Amino acid sequence: MTPPTPPVSRTIGALVSEMARRFPHREALVAEGQRMTFAQLAVAVDALAASLLRHGIRKGDKVAILMGNRVEWVVADFAICAIGAVMVGVNTWVTARELAYVLGHSEACLLVTTGRFLKQDYRQMLAEIRSTPEALPALKHLLIVGDANKVSANEGESSWADWMQAPTAAELSAVALAKSEVLPADVAYILYTSGSTANPKGVVLQHYALIENMWQIGQRQHVSEHDRLWLAVSLFWGLGCENALFNLFTHGGCIVLQEHFDPVQAFHLIETERCSLFYGTPNMAEALLNHPEFHADRFKTLRGGATIGTPLQIQRLVDVGLRDICNIYGLTETYGNCSVTDAHEPLALRLNSVGRPLESVEARIVNPATELLCPVGEVGEIRVKGYVMREYLNDPERTREAFDAAGFFKTGDLGTVNETGHIFFKGRIKEMIKSGGMNVSPVEVEEVLMRRPEVLAAYCVPLMNDDLDELFGAILVPRGEQTIDLDIIRAHCQKELSRYKRPHSLKVLQESELPLTNTGKVKKNEMQALFDPVVQARA
Repeated sequence: MTPPTPPVSRTIGALVSEMARRFPHREALVAEGQRMTFAQLAVAVDALAASLLRHGIRKGDKVAILMGNRVEWVVADFAICAIGAVMVGVNTWVTARELAYVLGHSEACLLVTTGRFLKQDYRQMLAEIRSTPEALPALKHLLIVGDANKVSANEGESSWADWMQAPTAAELSAVALAKSEVLPADVAYILYTSGSTANPKGVVLQHYALIENMWQIGQRQHVSEHDRLWLAVSLFWGLGCENALFNLFTHGGCIVLQEHFDPVQAFHLIETERCSLFYGTPNMAEALLNHPEFHADRFKTLRGGATIGTPLQIQRLVDVGLRDICNIYGLTETYGNCSVTDAHEPLALRLNSVGRPLESVEARIVNPATELLCPVGEVGEIRVKGYVMREYLNDPERTREAFDAAGFFKTGDLGTVNETGHIFFKGRIKEMIKSGGMNVSPVEVEEVLMRRPEVLAAYCVPLMNDDLDELFGAILVPRGEQTIDLDIIRAHCQKELSRYKRPHSLKVLQESELPLTNTGKVKKNEMQALFDPVVQARA
């Protein structure tokens, strides 16, 4: 088989045009009721780009996307970036509080949304947010996707169908001009990721690195134009819109979108679309493999892809046919992945290692206490240089803190390296909790819990669990003589926190029962033992 040829384009608009020329009749996107070739995708992107320009969107403007995995998500993403505007990915599990923060912090001037998704009513959230005077002054317009959503002209809303009308020759010329003015180093994305602060951080990503690094990820997975990727991982997440999307797109492969994860529908899509690549978090893999309707034939077309998890979790995928599955490591800040195992490396290495750093990526293991390089086999902090975010949006202090004196990004994760340069992930330095494959900031959850008047203090800690990557519990300290009703707390969390940010177990302790250091500081590392092991296993 002829090796894939890397794209020459270094901006997203140019890349869409290039792939349409190279693979005009190959399918680029498949979703429920929709199929789009690379040529058709390029036409759709230009049509929306023309409408964006017509409605005053210009280079550098922020445009947010809030919907499930749909063809329109990708078209909007590419069209926004094509004219030099900046795509802001919004978590579909967002609450009104979180939505207000992301739209306000990014200064998004347009929101592209389905209005509703699953149990979420985004329009109602926006109405709640805008009931506050001077809320979201930058947000001028909503672009509503989906025939079931009625558009209200009085609320500054427009229909996706109206914006997708064929552009005039003059409008196409304006799109071409806008594309020509976009530079490889220009900002393409702002993706929000939980960190050690209460609010998520806006990760600023550039055009050229989204193309170059994702090409290298695909090379490790031996992706070609003949591959078809099943994608239920949310597009708003870096694993979706950084890693998976540009991996397949730069190689001329097809992405089969699942709007939201459902095991039975996943089986149907993988089988009928003959998907060859799997992208999934450990909890998704476990849900599929443990489903009563699963049998190995459902995965007979799959050869590999990418996942994270324990060696046992990855081995289970290999055992059902995913012989080329790759273990991956990275953060949103490192353009999805900074190290990936090669699909043709020995299985033992792929089960235990997260691979060598990708091309043009340099990684080192550093003792965070001494700032000295760790020798082979010694645990230290994983630090990365190369394809790394430009900055955290509007946060120069945290941007400075994120890099060491040598310019390496401090991941906050622990690892070792062996003689061949393979990295072995060993855990997290930060208190970050990984819940359902998503990063959760304990500080954010704790602050939400402490908004309840009866809660004096809250402490989130990870719980032991063999099936998923991590679950977490929260210890609550009552204020004075007040009583904490855990049902009220759960309802409060349901309103204020996305599902994956909600504690799986709650426990009330008096302040005198907390484990403390000699200086009176709470010892979080001892709090896990305060939860009943039976409760942890059941959580």
